[in-house]
Amino acid sequence: MKLTVGYLATPSGDDGVALAAVLASALDASIDIVMVVRLDEPLMEGSGPYRKVLDAKAEQWLSAARALVPDGLDVTTRVAYHESFAQGLIEVAAAEDSDMIVVGGASDGLLNRHAVGTVAGQLLHASPMPLALAPRGYRMRKDLSITGLTVAVPTRAGAADPSSFAITIASAAHLPLRLVSLVSLENTEADGRALDTRKRYVAAAGANLDDAMRKLPGIDGLESVVADGSSLDEAVSSLQWRDGDVLILGSSRLAAPQRVFLGSSAAKILRATPAPVIVVPHD
Repeated sequence: MKLTVGYLATPSGDDGVALAAVLASALDASIDIVMVVRLDEPLMEGSGPYRKVLDAKAEQWLSAARALVPDGLDVTTRVAYHESFAQGLIEVAAAEDSDMIVVGGASDGLLNRHAVGTVAGQLLHASPMPLALAPRGYRMRKDLSITGLTVAVPTRAGAADPSSFAITIASAAHLPLRLVSLVSLENTEADGRALDTRKRYVAAAGANLDDAMRKLPGIDGLESVVADGSSLDEAVSSLQWRDGDVLILGSSRLAAPQRVFLGSSAAKILRATPAPVIVVPHD
């Protein structure tokens, strides 16, 4: 397995490298750290010396990023040139047969929460492979490791289900897997029937999880949980999150085939989650 890290010389870029190192250790994967340098066409006259300085600086930044990866992991670095960081990263990942892209978030979000920056936002609507996102400050957590996976099982018919991807990762890394169904009343009328509606939704989500459990192969540590709340934020917050958890989300049913597309509900879940998140492309 190969992981492609989109790197910027920022704390958020370091968060992405830290997450890639943890994933690589768990999955016995190699890491390719990529810095995309903007390629302006046509080249301006006299820009040659500036480009040489920029290229040299990019190599220095990549060397510093490589030093963040623990010894024993297979790491390469490269500079790519493109007018778009996100598209350049996608093209490198595809050319190198990468299995996953890893990035950090925006630098202006809350600590231990996800804030989607420009690059991550573009990748969340175009990546042809799973996209792993590190929460802000992830690099500063103690004893970084992955101890369990949580997968959000869709409650709507026709929604993309990331369970098969989660099973593959859990089996490869020998990790316990938690199936979660998130129930909220955000789009229901706030009247005297809300409690009955909530009970009905929770019961339906539980039945959906039971059905999913029956279809899954035997995995050690497999469990299922229904988390409900008046909003998706509240439902996500009601879950017990452990330091080594990683959340796996599916793409919107509106996504193009084999493309990541973060829907509105998944975006709310992402913002409320303290754990790293992997978004899986639509089948």
